[in-house]
Amino acid sequence: MIPSIRQIKYLVAVAEHRHFSKAAETCFVTQSTLSTAIRELEQQLGVVIFERNRKSVLITPVGERLLAQARTILGEVEDFVCLARTERGSLTGEIRLGVIPTIGPFLLPRMLCDLRQAYNKLRLYLKEEISARLAAMLTQGKLDVLMLAFPYPLRDVETTILFEDEFLLCMPSGHPLEREPSVRQSQLRGESLLLLEEGHCLRDHALEACDLQSAETNLVYQGTSLHTLVQMVANGLGLTLLPAVAVAGDVLGDTNLPLRRFRSEKVCRRIGMAWRKSDPRRDEYRVLAEFIAARFAPPAFGVQAGK
Repeated sequence: MIPSIRQIKYLVAVAEHRHFSKAAETCFVTQSTLSTAIRELEQQLGVVIFERNRKSVLITPVGERLLAQARTILGEVEDFVCLARTERGSLTGEIRLGVIPTIGPFLLPRMLCDLRQAYNKLRLYLKEEISARLAAMLTQGKLDVLMLAFPYPLRDVETTILFEDEFLLCMPSGHPLEREPSVRQSQLRGESLLLLEEGHCLRDHALEACDLQSAETNLVYQGTSLHTLVQMVANGLGLTLLPAVAVAGDVLGDTNLPLRRFRSEKVCRRIGMAWRKSDPRRDEYRVLAEFIAARFAPPAFGVQAGK
């Protein structure tokens, strides 16, 4: 007997939550319904997918291999459904966009307003998450397209770069580097550098862009958001690196913290979009990408650094 799409969906849910009750809630079924479906799936396949005990749910090695394929299957099923949407015209109907937290709050408000005016039949649903979770949701077909920072490892996707997002050095008022019209990456060595906590790709992109190794600075991984980092800088706890898109989106608020550009032109991250290669609506996503790139690439940000 061939497994059903529903069983495959349940498998992925349990693997993600490591909990049958929570997985059942996300699938809008009872726990007994989900548990029965998983047991039947294991019997059909002749393997044990989950190791169960009173405290936790563990996925077996064969379960891990099945999970990777299950996610791909769910993505292809979504592509099957999307095929019908391609007949409705360009940028119409629903598109589910995933975006990372260091882009979403600063770019989306202006972008959504322009999109509504240009494509009034488009309904854009948004999901803000870190890159790893967005990538998994794209593979599973839970999202149609992503907006994130590159480089980032993705499989079986098509990508396009929208613009380069410059990093600016943000410092407490009165810091010695405030006297400099611009700064060099080497001047960050030995400084207390405030960065986002584990899971946010901005940290790695910032260090790579500044050509820094973790051992060369006093790294403080405490920020849960860019707004948190700004407040930490305002309290004299160190320096941070802010992307231009966030500065243009008023991440500084009323702090009046000084900003400085780097002398190198390569201190930046690349903002781009990604979608599954198999998605029949990929031509629409290219139109969406071109629309965004034409309106929000620098110098559209209008960032001012320095006095």
